[in-house]
Amino acid sequence: MRLRGRTTFTLAAVFAAIFTFGLVAHTQQTHYPKPTELPNPYRLVQGWPMLPKSMNAGRWGEVIRVHVASNGNIWVFHRCFNTVPPGHATCIGRGDANPPILVFDPSGKLLKSFGVGLFAYPHGFTLDRDGNIWTSDVNDEATVLGMSARNSNGVIMGQEVLKLSPEGKVLMMLGKEGVAGNGPDTFDRPTGVAVAPNGDIFVSDGHAPNQHNNARVMKFAKDGRFIKAWGHKGAGPGDFDEPHDIFIGGSQSRLYVADRRNNRIQVFDQDGKFIVAWTQFGQPSSVFVGKDDTIYVGASFPDPTAKKGELRGITIGNAKTGSLTAFIPDPSDLDQVDVGTSASGIAADDMGNIYAADVGTHGLRKYVKVK
Repeated sequence: MRLRGRTTFTLAAVFAAIFTFGLVAHTQQTHYPKPTELPNPYRLVQGWPMLPKSMNAGRWGEVIRVHVASNGNIWVFHRCFNTVPPGHATCIGRGDANPPILVFDPSGKLLKSFGVGLFAYPHGFTLDRDGNIWTSDVNDEATVLGMSARNSNGVIMGQEVLKLSPEGKVLMMLGKEGVAGNGPDTFDRPTGVAVAPNGDIFVSDGHAPNQHNNARVMKFAKDGRFIKAWGHKGAGPGDFDEPHDIFIGGSQSRLYVADRRNNRIQVFDQDGKFIVAWTQFGQPSSVFVGKDDTIYVGASFPDPTAKKGELRGITIGNAKTGSLTAFIPDPSDLDQVDVGTSASGIAADDMGNIYAADVGTHGLRKYVKVK
């Protein structure tokens, strides 16, 4: 009888604790404004950048990533001015006239271009503190549109991360080109790359679909040595469902992951410790965090009143608290867009100018803050 009473008391205490925790969790939920309730203090810069007429008659194709260098120049990773197959246009067979890496000065003048023959399906892109370029290729097919995806060495392009010099020389490869896997030395459609101030490299791995169901973050030392990985396909804290972009930034140098199919931004420290998950930024395709702890997310939101049932744009907030401060609606007509979300790649400079790379609308946008 004494044991039964003690058990009854223990169970009652457990249920009371669960109830109290649930009540506290419920009362601590924060109400975030809808995107349409947020201000838009930004203006689109028309006619930026100045793409030479010699390049695809001055017309963009699918643009996947953008990054601002420390000297203010803007680096662009795009799919060789191509638009087919829609949503994953290929660089295969595009030739010397369609380089996938372009560099512009702040005025929009093209400075240089390179990268021909290195990529089949460009995706992830960033710069490190030394000005080196880190790229990923998510191609997993031997042939695309009837064309071989093999490079000049006979190897199928894709499934790797490349480190390039500012002149385009290959300095390092992570993963095994043309080989899919879920081990410490292989990827299955790596989507993004982030480089920490100390040189550690983080790769978001697992563009959907992929044959190994990869959905993880991998960490490497600056010399390419594997350190650790975390995450599986799932919706729990620290798991992912198509981690589409990754970035290290802000005053706390935290790791931000655009966990796209889970409709959230996940935040970690650089050891992989889960900190928080935010759903208020929408379904994210890209994420960038400035030195001033401003977070920029290229996202979409379900909206039955909008075209195609969703609202697309750039959500802006605080990278420490998750609060929302602004929303820039996508200026494109969704009836003219087959695939892709607003700002598949995003970056901002030290003055707060925003750069958005568009897969679906085939372009590169620049926004300035209205004073």
